[in-house]
Amino acid sequence: MNKVFFILLLLSFIVFKTTAQNFIAGNFSSIKGQTIRLMGYQGAEVYSIDSSLVDSQGNFELHYSDANLGMGYLLTSENKPYMVVLEKGKVQLTGQTPADATSVVVNSGEQNIKFVQYALAHGKREQALSAWLYLKNLYESDTLFKNHLDSKLSISSEIINLNNSDNDFFKSLPAASFMNWYLPTRKVISDVRAVVNTRPQEIPATTKAFRSIDYAHPQLYTSGLFSELIESQFWLIKNSGLDQVAKSKEMNTSVDFILASVSKNEKLYNEFTNYLFQYFEKRNLFEASAHLSLKALNQKEVNLKNSLAFKLESYRKMKVGNNAPEIKFKGDVYVNKKLVKNIKRLSDIKSKFKLVVFGGSWCPQCKEETILLNMRYDKWKAKEVSVVIVSLDTDKKALDNFVSDFPYTLVCDYKKWETQAAKDYYVSSSPTIFLLDSNNTIILRPPTVASLDSWLENK
Repeated sequence: MNKVFFILLLLSFIVFKTTAQNFIAGNFSSIKGQTIRLMGYQGAEVYSIDSSLVDSQGNFELHYSDANLGMGYLLTSENKPYMVVLEKGKVQLTGQTPADATSVVVNSGEQNIKFVQYALAHGKREQALSAWLYLKNLYESDTLFKNHLDSKLSISSEIINLNNSDNDFFKSLPAASFMNWYLPTRKVISDVRAVVNTRPQEIPATTKAFRSIDYAHPQLYTSGLFSELIESQFWLIKNSGLDQVAKSKEMNTSVDFILASVSKNEKLYNEFTNYLFQYFEKRNLFEASAHLSLKALNQKEVNLKNSLAFKLESYRKMKVGNNAPEIKFKGDVYVNKKLVKNIKRLSDIKSKFKLVVFGGSWCPQCKEETILLNMRYDKWKAKEVSVVIVSLDTDKKALDNFVSDFPYTLVCDYKKWETQAAKDYYVSSSPTIFLLDSNNTIILRPPTVASLDSWLENK
């Protein structure tokens, strides 16, 4: 049986090597006898495509198929990646080691040559641009230079020339080439920090540039830019200086654009929606989560994965104004640190407000939030706010330690995510917080204890 398996594995390896007509070959003189790996991208994930033992002469060869076309990187035991374009045909590299990018020369591979040319030139242009922008600000703000009109004009001219240099390089790329899409997209992403910190006047144009990107590009999924495209543009909006209402509107507009651009590609639609949702939830951008969820659930063009649809349903079934499901208290019920048996369900708690918090002792952020909760509890109690913790713990000892400081109600059936209340409330992360009225109507989904405190103060 083992021999058959080995033969099948060997045959599959041979088939891969013979059908994968694209390869990277080269010579790295400093890593003889070491293993070199070729890594690729699938959305936000990284995976191994091929590996090779560098021979005694420093030679190696790595193969990849057309399905891998996009971006990748070489990795050795030094663990410093060297980026490569996975293009059709042969790519030839020479140098000492991929860990030292300055030693590597691209001998063949048209798109790899263009990639390196741009990377070297763009880095120098960015340094020069920073210097000219510094001088521009100096000449405009310091009265010492107010009459130096010729110098100001020369500085502005140099800035324009540097900005045009990138665009001229992009125009020189073949229209159908991967680099023609990748490099301008990469530039938009890499400029974000500088735009926010030193060129805020460019924020609207940069935001617009993100919305002109082709998110359905056939090689986006293997470009390595998947997560950066999302995170950089929403970071840009978050740090744009707009008020909260305007930020929310801009985020919703970007969500709409991304989903519309991939609406004909079911795989990409699911991947982008899932990553966006996780990103918004992790950063407490719950208004954006709600907009994304309703947008994706109400569309009819693609089928959502069941696991994704479940997460999104939280914002349709559990939106403000809806009646929250009843919670039956199963397992252990604590009130003011003591086990009780007289409270059977959420409706048994009579209060003007009911704060329902899903979390567990294993969740670092839950611990941080409960510290803040304890600090505010006496003040909230005076405002008729009752607190109910639905614990997602599985270990009674850990739970007992967790509740030792809790002066409110806690319920735990030790089933973690299988807790019925967590399912009924579509809880997929912790902590998840709901503020209900006396009739269990949802009136707020605060991202944090601090935001809830602010809301209660205003009300």
